[in-house]
Amino acid sequence: MKWLPYPMIRITVFFIGGILLAIYQPDLFSGKAIFLSATLLAFIFFVITGRKSGLFSFWAGMIGLAAIFFLGYARLQGQMATRHADHLSKITGQIRIFEAVVRSMPQEKDKSWKIEAELIRVKTRDDSMTDDHWQPTTGKMLLYVAKNNVPELNLRYGDRIILNGNPQPISPPANPGEFDFKRFLSFKNITHQLFIKSTDFVRLPMREPKGMIYYANEARKWSLQKLAEYIPGKNEQAVASALILGVTDAIDDDTISAYAASGALHVLAVSGMHVGIIYAIILFLFKPAEKFRGSKWMVAFVSLVLLWAFAFITGLSPSVLRAVAMFSFVALARPFGIRTNIYNTLATSAFVLLLYNPYLIMSVGFQLSYLAVFGIVYLQQPIYYLWEIKNRIGDWIWQMTCISIAAQLATFVLSLLYFHQFPTYFLVSNLFVIPLSTLVLLAGMAMLAISFITPVAIVMGWAIGGLVRILNGIVFATESLPFSLINNIHISIFQCWLLFAILIALVLLVRFRKIQWLYISFLVSVAFSITTWLHFSKEVNQKQWISYAIKGHQAMEFIDRGHSYFIADSALVADPNQIRFHIQPNRLIHGIASVQTDIPFQKMVKGVYYLRWGNRWLARIISRDHSFSTGTNMDMLVVSHQTLSKKELNGLPAKQILFDGSNSDFYVQRMLSQITSQSKIITPGIKEAFIQ
Repeated sequence: MKWLPYPMIRITVFFIGGILLAIYQPDLFSGKAIFLSATLLAFIFFVITGRKSGLFSFWAGMIGLAAIFFLGYARLQGQMATRHADHLSKITGQIRIFEAVVRSMPQEKDKSWKIEAELIRVKTRDDSMTDDHWQPTTGKMLLYVAKNNVPELNLRYGDRIILNGNPQPISPPANPGEFDFKRFLSFKNITHQLFIKSTDFVRLPMREPKGMIYYANEARKWSLQKLAEYIPGKNEQAVASALILGVTDAIDDDTISAYAASGALHVLAVSGMHVGIIYAIILFLFKPAEKFRGSKWMVAFVSLVLLWAFAFITGLSPSVLRAVAMFSFVALARPFGIRTNIYNTLATSAFVLLLYNPYLIMSVGFQLSYLAVFGIVYLQQPIYYLWEIKNRIGDWIWQMTCISIAAQLATFVLSLLYFHQFPTYFLVSNLFVIPLSTLVLLAGMAMLAISFITPVAIVMGWAIGGLVRILNGIVFATESLPFSLINNIHISIFQCWLLFAILIALVLLVRFRKIQWLYISFLVSVAFSITTWLHFSKEVNQKQWISYAIKGHQAMEFIDRGHSYFIADSALVADPNQIRFHIQPNRLIHGIASVQTDIPFQKMVKGVYYLRWGNRWLARIISRDHSFSTGTNMDMLVVSHQTLSKKELNGLPAKQILFDGSNSDFYVQRMLSQITSQSKIITPGIKEAFIQ
């Protein structure tokens, strides 16, 4: 009976269950899911119309939820672009030319421009040059266009382009624990990529009709230009663009690290908090009008217009769309008089969003947004009532603190899973960061609205720049405090679920004061401790040697029970982004607490480094001026920077040869062709070897 007021929660949970099953088991039901769903819905109709007893109503409800489950499964299957017969992945032969439509604004990288493109048709090398041999094709891909001193890529959303090249499937992660970019893009139905020069494509004079997304992107581009025009200082412009429009491309790594360490990183991504602030201000401004008849409908209408206008100038980005859709349901619920059941409203918004795009369930932003809002709704008031402060300023500070605690409690488990860190001073920093970021957001929106009045816009731009400097100062000061960030935390997905179970049990214990919730939390805590011990014995308390596959670089690591001996070229050592992306995930898994670059167990003889690791001999050559010692017998020879010649392969004293990422593809293929006739075990691009 307790669940009767929450029908949309039940429906959404079962719908999500079907989506998740389709993601992890896409071929379990195939096309049968729709048939099963329709059959069950028909059966429900006859049951409900035939019997009205409580037992039959219960089973009718269960069958209805099963139908919703299969509907989620079928909806995800229908969203999978790779299941279509004309998808890019189904093309046989090498593509030499294709036509595509630009589906994003160009994003500037260090050496290229990145855009999303949707294919329309292709020609393979077996086709003739006539137009009737074009093959209609579907599928999305990433295009990386080399800058080559091109100041700006003159492409816009909806442009049609002809390109030379053969799109390649996106590669899976090459190193243990590395972020699976291929899987991440698959949730956007992006399966291929292509690196081209600025001369490898031609923009066609025709283009698709200018739709809403095109104008939204143009509005965001105009907004960015205005912020850059009136706000002094590049760093201030970058942070303001993130706070107002959610554009983080220009923020440097140090600033992002500081916001992460202070627990304020969420303000740099325009999402639920920003939209919630705008909605709260709308309600505050229209509060005097509540005494008039029909005011609730007027407020709902104004809220929808302003919220969607905000989404429009941010380019209709997915994160903002999710948040605006969520609060749109909240705004519409008020005039209908169903404000008291906010949980159904949130569940309804999630259901509609997932019905539109079921892959949203795998979005970190989607998960964190709904968890944060749910946590605030469910936990904020109980926490607030724990302490009564009669002083108005003190009460406001306590309210802000309660909101931060509630949101952090609801999201910290996922933050540990995805970001491997926990900011210890998030309560202190958010007391200053949230109000200041709110002022920047509101001032920025006002400045854009009156940007045609140049003197006023200049003054407001200086004011915004000053607020951003104060905000950055607080963030960097928080980061500099001792123990500001607990990082290098590793938990598995199973441990994530266990932590959620512990958290929920403790919350229910405090809420309902029943001892069984304490027993449950204790048992789950024991299970979590056991999984932690198993991880330590299997992954941390071990010795391992690994050669990382990093294009253009040499990197290997000798891991001994939480201590690392790291060998890499100087360019890689000086690149923290490459270390963080390719190497740090494996260090997290193996609990690396210290890293040492001085290798005590290696010795160089005649240009060759010899290393003994356990009961195995390894050697690595990094210079062409080398020779192997007489009587040498190596278990593994690591070749870097094309230092091994073809003539040395005959009689090479090594059982295995590994060509690391510092070698060119042409060199590796040439050496492999030479070795094919010899009795060597060749492992190019190896990721892992000799775990002890």
